[in-house]
Amino acid sequence: MAFIAAAVMIGFGIAQRTVFLEPDRVSLSSEFDGEEDFIVLEPDALAAHPGKQTLTVSGSPEVFLSYGRSSDVQAWLADEPYTSVHYDADAETLVSEVVVAESEEPAAPPATTAPPEATDATTAAEPAPSPAGSDLWLDEFTAEGSITTTVDVPDGISVLIAAPGAEQAPSQVSIDWPLENSTPWAGPLIVGGALVFLVGIALVVSGFAHHRRSRGPRRNLPKGPRGRLPSAPKPSRRNQVTGGGRRAIGRAKRVALVPLIVIPAFALSACSADYWPSFDLGAPATSAPPTPTEAGEPAEEPAEGELAAEPAVTVPQMERIMRRVAVFANEVDASRDAAVAAERFTGPALEARTANYAIRGVLAEHPAPSAIPASPLTLTLPQQVTGWPRTVLTIAKNADDPTIAPTALVLVQESPRENYKVEYAMALAPDADMPLVAPASVGAAPISPEFKGLVMPTGQVASAYADILQNGEASPFAPMFDLAASDLDELLNAATRKTEAETANPTATLTVTTVEGDAPTIALSTVDAGAMVAVELQRGEQSVPNDGGTAGFQAGGVAAALSGFTGQSAKGVQRSSGIQLLFYVPGVGAGENEQIRLLGWSESLIAASEIP
Repeated sequence: MAFIAAAVMIGFGIAQRTVFLEPDRVSLSSEFDGEEDFIVLEPDALAAHPGKQTLTVSGSPEVFLSYGRSSDVQAWLADEPYTSVHYDADAETLVSEVVVAESEEPAAPPATTAPPEATDATTAAEPAPSPAGSDLWLDEFTAEGSITTTVDVPDGISVLIAAPGAEQAPSQVSIDWPLENSTPWAGPLIVGGALVFLVGIALVVSGFAHHRRSRGPRRNLPKGPRGRLPSAPKPSRRNQVTGGGRRAIGRAKRVALVPLIVIPAFALSACSADYWPSFDLGAPATSAPPTPTEAGEPAEEPAEGELAAEPAVTVPQMERIMRRVAVFANEVDASRDAAVAAERFTGPALEARTANYAIRGVLAEHPAPSAIPASPLTLTLPQQVTGWPRTVLTIAKNADDPTIAPTALVLVQESPRENYKVEYAMALAPDADMPLVAPASVGAAPISPEFKGLVMPTGQVASAYADILQNGEASPFAPMFDLAASDLDELLNAATRKTEAETANPTATLTVTTVEGDAPTIALSTVDAGAMVAVELQRGEQSVPNDGGTAGFQAGGVAAALSGFTGQSAKGVQRSSGIQLLFYVPGVGAGENEQIRLLGWSESLIAASEIP
């Protein structure tokens, strides 16, 4: 009976993992004619079933797949026609439709004359734009022939599929979701059956041993005459048994050992968690539900017809962007190609690099611009946006050299199909006291230059600090800035610079001017109702001879290398430096002693020439 029970238990346990096993996934697929260049898997299609999504795309020589926020996908597509894929819950299948943007321009009247044949021959359809490499995507994949990848996207995320550079668009898409097909009693049944079988083996062995003892010679028989027992007839050779009882029992032992090897194999196969019941009921939640601010939701519901403000980027998205920027900066700094640098730099940051490349073209020993670190990001503060342009403030440390000051960068994306460009790049001041900012999942509201809720409107910060650099502590704005925390006002003091230059060269008069630069002021709010403000100043210096002689740049200096003017001029020479600064501006009522703090800055020569 033990063997019968073991066989039933083991067989039923194995059957649960074989013939009775439910599918481990559910799959939906769709095919396309390949006429449209783009396919969009909408959020309802990705959320048709719970769990991670395994996407398989094929039907094109080259396949591209990316995913991002649905609003970003729609913004990137703009007026490009695409195939939209939704989930039909009633039919439990994927359905698709072609979406074509409606043109706002009135249709042109029909032409009265046929265009020349040459026009027809030269007119060709423009190739579809490539989504590869866009900063809008949370992640992207490219492969030849087909792509299979597993993602776990929340609501509000869409998948964009294309075939950049290929004439044929992908034609087959399938989505798989995992199903719960665990068999919690398969393991107990298999292991329990194995134990019962071992008990049966033990009973058989015990029975054989008892049987052998019962047939053994009997001793201590009573003395006396014993009759002769008749001898048993000798068996014929045909009926003779070839093996004794001991050998038969040995074979039975060897046969019994077979299950001892096979059963543990089944038992070991039942070590997976899917074979066993789970008694983990989960610990009850002890924390309160997140507030709307903690969850990254807007504090106020948008009005009907308005888009809800959301952070420009997510942290993983920003980390991905910074890796690209760091690699790009390293390559372009080595090649010194200013035209290529414009792909990722703009404004003051581009001016500084363009000048550096020109100087290094003459002075090879001149240091390259400070490298842009890719990680770790110690701060990511995206702007709350509903459209474009978009701004992000981030601070990155140099993972290879902790002695290098962290770099504060302000990146701007002007339109959906443009990538983020570095507009400001500054080294943080030593022991910079950073204010508390909102998490990246919430973002920061942009602040108008005329906003009166700060100790100084952000639109006046640049001109006020320029006056301090020009006039020192005599500036009426000096009490509003924490000058003791930074010595930049002393390093760049116009009067000090004029005295030093004229002492070194008494035959030339130096005129120093510090003014607000042309770059836009960028201000993002902080948690304490203050603002992080990035501005640009420009320092101009003109050296004019005062003895009727000539003046020029220092031989072999950076100004001579940048300008290409190595002679002497009776008119004099001039140079201009760009100063990028990052400030914290407190809110009104933050405290009597609360002053504007300088958090980071950088200075670089951006222009030099003979005075015209």
